[in-house]
Amino acid sequence: MKKVLFVYPSFERHAESNPELRQRVPMNEYLVSPSLGIASVAACTPPDWEVEYRDDRLAPADRYTDANVVALSFFTPAATRALALADYFRSQGKIVVAGGIFPTLMPEVVAPHVSAVVVGEGEEVWAQLLSDVAKGVLRPRYHAPLADLSRVPIPKLDLYFNVESPDFQPDDYPLQISRGCMMTCSACALPTSMGKLLRPFPEEHIRGQLEQLARAGKRACLTEDTSWFPGSAGHKRMLDLCDAISASGTTAQISYIGISMPMILAVSHRTLARARAAGVKMFYLVGGFDPVTRGAFTGDNPKALARAEAAIARCHEEDIEPYTSFLIGNDEDNEGTVDRMLDFAQRTGIRKAEFAIATPYPGTPRWQELLGSGRILTREWRKYNDANVVFRPKYYTPDQLHQSYLRLWREFYSDKQAFTEMSSYERTIQF
Repeated sequence: MKKVLFVYPSFERHAESNPELRQRVPMNEYLVSPSLGIASVAACTPPDWEVEYRDDRLAPADRYTDANVVALSFFTPAATRALALADYFRSQGKIVVAGGIFPTLMPEVVAPHVSAVVVGEGEEVWAQLLSDVAKGVLRPRYHAPLADLSRVPIPKLDLYFNVESPDFQPDDYPLQISRGCMMTCSACALPTSMGKLLRPFPEEHIRGQLEQLARAGKRACLTEDTSWFPGSAGHKRMLDLCDAISASGTTAQISYIGISMPMILAVSHRTLARARAAGVKMFYLVGGFDPVTRGAFTGDNPKALARAEAAIARCHEEDIEPYTSFLIGNDEDNEGTVDRMLDFAQRTGIRKAEFAIATPYPGTPRWQELLGSGRILTREWRKYNDANVVFRPKYYTPDQLHQSYLRLWREFYSDKQAFTEMSSYERTIQF
């Protein structure tokens, strides 16, 4: 039999790790769509293989399957559950394969639980791996080169559409414009897992992704802030897509775009206007990884604070809602950081925000730094979800940092009339 079961393992979200948030924060909690990893590899599956898909967040995946191969793709917060699923399926006599960002960066942790680990971008080795399975010569590890994006097929998103139900109807699905990044941000593993060269997808591939979503009545979200690097090929792809959507008159196709404060300040008014003309009404504004947001709330960097204020002001000027993500727990943060963040949010008119605990993900420079200095407190991977303290902070005790995180959520949403007046989608918080 030639059948593969793809499994997306479950993981704890913020409100699952911290139940009090459900009572404190007015929200429509959003079970986000799966990443593109499984859909991308599934699109490379040879036609003589049958494909099945299970989302472990919707129903436990550890149950009978007639597939002879089980493929797990996961990131760090899902690793605890993923390894338990791998153990279960192997106990049932299945060949278990693991790929994704955690297996790529921590293959030695994953290997004892699986038949084979795929390190890197799986599209380039997937067909060979399945051929090896059929021949009985499966290798324990497959090192995949960076994928040739000119040959990668459009992700098989109908895998995800087919499991939608009244409890799972995502407002949007990720649309990928490029892979890789030339930056070396301390908390990001992207350059390690996908290379330091920004590689754009062909324009026809990007449009094909959008058309697939449009045919199914779905919207896209563009989560790669790397596509905002001025002058990059990815940036051009993003702007061309915005212009095409604007010209077509179908401006409800993109729900939000990921960006950072330095990017907002670096791009032109015309660039932001092109995004707004394409129907972009919201930025997912990532913080805590760049010099602006790492310095703005320390109390001793007025230049960074002024730049942060200017970035939010620009969003308002362009009529694009700044859904702002604040990160607490960097080594620059101290006991006054919470008050400064809350004051900043009120002063700049931020209506929608989320708060996260700085987390040293494996494969990042920050992980290596804290590992080397003995500051990692646990390798219980389910806790690596931005909602638990997994390292020894510099200016807090672990409990003080956790309480600061909860206070941010509690006090920001203590009196948010403007937030409750937003539409149902705009109020959605990606816990």
